[in-house]
Amino acid sequence: MTITPERSVPKPVFTDAEAGAKNFPDASLRRFTYFTPAKRKQSHYEDVTVEVQPDPRHYLSQGWLYGFSNGVGGYPLEWTKLKAWGSDRPVPPHGRGTGGKGYDWPALGWHEFRDPNEEWEMTLYRYNANVVRQLNQNVEAARQCKAFEQWNPNWVTFVAQHLGAWMHVDHGLGLYLFANANRRAPTNMHNNAISVNSMHRIRAAQDLALYNLTLTEEIEGFDGSAHLSTWDSDPAWQGVRRVAEELTGIDDWCEAVFAGNVVFEPLVGEMFRSNLVQQAAPANGDFVTPTIVGAEEYDFAERDLRYTRAMFRLLTDDREFAEHNKNLLQQWLANWVPRCLAAVRTLQPVWSQPDAKPPRFEDGLDRAKSRFEGILSDLGLHTPKELAQ
Repeated sequence: MTITPERSVPKPVFTDAEAGAKNFPDASLRRFTYFTPAKRKQSHYEDVTVEVQPDPRHYLSQGWLYGFSNGVGGYPLEWTKLKAWGSDRPVPPHGRGTGGKGYDWPALGWHEFRDPNEEWEMTLYRYNANVVRQLNQNVEAARQCKAFEQWNPNWVTFVAQHLGAWMHVDHGLGLYLFANANRRAPTNMHNNAISVNSMHRIRAAQDLALYNLTLTEEIEGFDGSAHLSTWDSDPAWQGVRRVAEELTGIDDWCEAVFAGNVVFEPLVGEMFRSNLVQQAAPANGDFVTPTIVGAEEYDFAERDLRYTRAMFRLLTDDREFAEHNKNLLQQWLANWVPRCLAAVRTLQPVWSQPDAKPPRFEDGLDRAKSRFEGILSDLGLHTPKELAQ
């Protein structure tokens, strides 16, 4: 009889160090506790946004997980000249034995920003899906009732050339200004808000492109490629083109968002969309184009400008760097206001091209300037003397 020796197998030893072995005070909570909510009760937006992007100043004990070829890691605060309280403190040491705790929450003032629109992935898809669905219904209804046949012939040319040219502005700013600024912003709250702003501009460009294709099919003689030569060589558009391209070249992400949303949009974007296209279209037999342009106008006026106000108001009220930030923002205003005014004045001849004219250019510009001054007042900034140009 052969006896098989008993195999020696290590016996499990429980030390209460394994996952799930201990009960922590907040183990059963259905909310996160590693940040302080803006209000008494934290929102779903905060749950999916706050602290999603790590920060070695707060708790990321091993330092940044990724970096660039020049040795810079993560999201350097030096990517903008604006400052939030605590950003001048050194990054806590990391490594074995350091603990890696960092500073208490929030690690610095940048983390205090909350998007008043509470944008995150689900809201982005829901909102834009609803906008596109409504626009498609409007255009389809216009096709069925032959609404495009009511357009003045001169208005057909206007839309092909000038509304089509605005598509290039939306595409350029969406893809090369806001998308770039999103990558450089230091917190996920900023990233979400700015990336949604980027998607609004890109979607608006696509709305105009699809509208252009529809008009090419529906209106005999509509030149769907006219916007290319208009953008490339029409003297009236070269000022807008120059400023739009200069905006995409800004390296400081805060300056890019500020120049785009606080200066360019009120003085040029809203001036073109609200004071020209939407005013002139109905009198020229066009009740469809205002719905396309109005969707973009709502994107900016009710959503993108709203987060921009909150973001920069936090910086102009900063408990440590308020004066520094205000002085720098005033310098940016002095730089960009003259450029945008020159661009919109170069665009002035377009106001005289429709058969049924919109309100006077100067009246529209006065309204645009008044709105611009109101935005600056909300941010605690002074109206620059350059606005009188």
